[in-house]
Amino acid sequence: MAKVTFIGLGVMGYPMAGHLVRNGHEVCVYNRSAEKAARWCAEHGGRSAPTPREAAAGAEFVMVCVGNDQDLRSVVLGADGALAGMAPGSVLVDHTTASADVARELAVVAAERELGFLDAPVSGGQAGAENGVLTVMVGGDAAFYGRAEPVIDSYARMIKRMGPVGSGQLTKMVNQICIAGLVQGLSEALHFAQCAGLDGHAAMEVIGKGAAQSWQLENRHSTMLAGKFDFGFAVDWMRKDLSILLDEARRNGAQLPVTALVDQFYADVQAMGGGRWDTSSLLARLKQAPGKA
Repeated sequence: MAKVTFIGLGVMGYPMAGHLVRNGHEVCVYNRSAEKAARWCAEHGGRSAPTPREAAAGAEFVMVCVGNDQDLRSVVLGADGALAGMAPGSVLVDHTTASADVARELAVVAAERELGFLDAPVSGGQAGAENGVLTVMVGGDAAFYGRAEPVIDSYARMIKRMGPVGSGQLTKMVNQICIAGLVQGLSEALHFAQCAGLDGHAAMEVIGKGAAQSWQLENRHSTMLAGKFDFGFAVDWMRKDLSILLDEARRNGAQLPVTALVDQFYADVQAMGGGRWDTSSLLARLKQAPGKA
């Protein structure tokens, strides 16, 4: 079993770090809110440290799961950052959904300190983190990946190395492109069913056994029909992710017309006050269209 540090105890990181303890790893945590770190320790029996640097001292692996590129830099770089506390030969595993550019930037700094670096964003949402069944897309050196994979397995159902540093983040962008289109399509289907006088639940039961089947349909249609949008990934975070991937698309020449349109639809949801609603709230936007119930 390994000595592991986990930085960032949000809705994803909190249960992920807990799974590490349950799998026998020795875990130290850091969180900007010391109160949450103390609560995690009381629940799971690990320990906490007051800075990322102190948390990372002596760790074989340092896992990070924070909000965005700048949050990542703030806990990894600088005199109190995790990299400053890590010993040569240890590995930093970044689970943040961030840009491929910041992954490459941090990999260079890590290499200068004789440290490994993997960008390893996750998919599966809060439920996936709580149940330990996340999908993890990894970029980085194969040797570092081979060492880290058994540790990551504590909270994953699927782990795959996609290529060099940055490849994990690029694969997560592919994931978000798919989700954006799927949720908009599901929202339009439910909206159409209701406008046509159909039983939305019955319609989803039927088409969910055919070619239209998807995780989003199976797990979100009931809550969407009930007008409940607090069961998953927040719109504010989705727009952050879409901004990153649309920037990447502008650089690599990919044409993403549907994704760009859905991004604007999410902006409409934010304007409705739904920034903290989950991504399935695109249906609420359709219901507010002029002349519609």
